[in-house]
Amino acid sequence: MYERYYGLRERPFDLTPNPRYLFLSAKHREALSHLHYGICGRKGITVLIGEAGTGKTTLVHTALEQHRDEKTCTVYLSNPLLARNEFFEFLAWGYGLDTSAEGSKTRFVLELTRTLTARQEAGGTSALVIDEAQCLSHELLEEIRLLANIETATDKLLPVVLVGQPELADRLNEPSLRQLKQRVALRCALPPLDAGETVDYISNRITVAGGQSDQLFAPAAIETIFEHSRGIPRTISVICDNALLSGFAADECPVSRETVLEVCRDFDLRPADAPATVLSTAAAAAAPRPSSFF
Repeated sequence: MYERYYGLRERPFDLTPNPRYLFLSAKHREALSHLHYGICGRKGITVLIGEAGTGKTTLVHTALEQHRDEKTCTVYLSNPLLARNEFFEFLAWGYGLDTSAEGSKTRFVLELTRTLTARQEAGGTSALVIDEAQCLSHELLEEIRLLANIETATDKLLPVVLVGQPELADRLNEPSLRQLKQRVALRCALPPLDAGETVDYISNRITVAGGQSDQLFAPAAIETIFEHSRGIPRTISVICDNALLSGFAADECPVSRETVLEVCRDFDLRPADAPATVLSTAAAAAAPRPSSFF
């Protein structure tokens, strides 16, 4: 709706996990490296933890896209609220197992092991990636631990990536899951963006969408976005998208701090306790800065 008014080819702040819009802060880059290494290096279990909206799913889609070839078979489960039989049915479908494997755990494990071994001997890689892993039942977490044990004398045949919110860390600290925690070979956390990263995040998304990043938001507006989003990328996008819509309706360019505040009030978003002066220097230099993204 507002794209032409602001000189954009497309909306820069949609909430879909589009890898083209991935902004790599230092911690995001580290997390992406962990995902790559966990899958390619067959490292057993890799855990990625971050608050809702910090970009975990976008990172996962980026990693999966870079592993999308004929030698890689990655099963991605985004809704882990499954019963045990549904979970195995999903895996059997994802790894191309015979339908008979769905009815017996013994047949499932035997056929899965044969399939994983054949792919590894052919120089390929298999992996299981589970998003929203904090929602997994205790029963499925135990099954995942056992699946991660499928191995040869030198390699894990099914590297597993668990992606979840901080509650996942709490789950892994439960005494009954200590064996699962002991099998975590790689672990990384995604914190919220800091002030300068917030400026870069907004700038990069606008640039990818074909706009001029230093012309759409006033420096004070960017400062207010950081204060009220608390550095959570998804919340930053929600504020920016709605602020651009409101700015378009008011024939306003660049978008002002007052417009951003109105959007934040509508969404009941309140500033963090951190002083606003943290962002003043970065917001004043809101012109594009070099940054990496896919």
